[in-house]
Amino acid sequence: MPANYKAELVGVIGQPVAENPTGVMQEAAFAARGLNWRYLTMEVPPSRLAEAVAGARALGFRGFNVTIPHKVAVMQHLDGISPEARMIGAVNTVRREGDCFIGENTDGKGFLRGVRVNAGVDPKGKRVFLLGAGGAARAIATELALAGAAEIVVLNRTEARGAAMVEDLCKNTGVKASLVVWRGTHVIPEGFDLVVNATSVGLYPDVAAMPDVDLRRLAPGTLVCDAVFNPPETRLLRTARSLGLPVLDGLSMLVYQGVIGFEIWTGQSAPEAVMYEALQKALRD
Repeated sequence: MPANYKAELVGVIGQPVAENPTGVMQEAAFAARGLNWRYLTMEVPPSRLAEAVAGARALGFRGFNVTIPHKVAVMQHLDGISPEARMIGAVNTVRREGDCFIGENTDGKGFLRGVRVNAGVDPKGKRVFLLGAGGAARAIATELALAGAAEIVVLNRTEARGAAMVEDLCKNTGVKASLVVWRGTHVIPEGFDLVVNATSVGLYPDVAAMPDVDLRRLAPGTLVCDAVFNPPETRLLRTARSLGLPVLDGLSMLVYQGVIGFEIWTGQSAPEAVMYEALQKALRD
């Protein structure tokens, strides 16, 4: 049988991306499954997004991840959008179907799996306090709502952006949702079951930063989650631990959304343990 030297290509586009470790995780998964696939980390400014998508199409990419700041803007350059991604209003994963690029969103699904599997919490009937109203926040909130969350309160500095997200949540999922405008240090009141940071505050290299919130009124057992994955233990999570609260770091969301992406692209089951270990090692080193 003749040798086949053609690697299948996937990757991530965004700006900045130099410190995004997704490629380490996906390359480890490809190796574990014996797949001749490559994951490329590609810096793309907003002004070149259309060219980047066209280039990926021309080069035969099997798909790609999309990160800041392209998760919304990329949608106009795709051939189709999954119903859930359209509901969320953002795309983080693109798959190839024939010659078409289809947008998906695995962020919220990855977060939800982490809450259920790693933290052992069922979101059904829970009250959620969510920080942020960007693409990650929309994905997380939508999946929590679809999983049966009883209420979602959104804390955001920009009133118009937060109000638009809350309106979409109520319309698309039927969940009870409301907005609190972020003004100075916000004391999160008691009565919530989950607190989720879906902003980028605390992301490397700004590791000393913490969202301007006070956790001291939260009841014991309130799960505090951070979508930031680098560092795995953010200042927010350290503060929560010091108060005796259970925590869930951003690594679980990153791994599980990567697992879903791997399976969408390759059609094979993902080696979850291999992917998690590769990420841990990359961030530790």
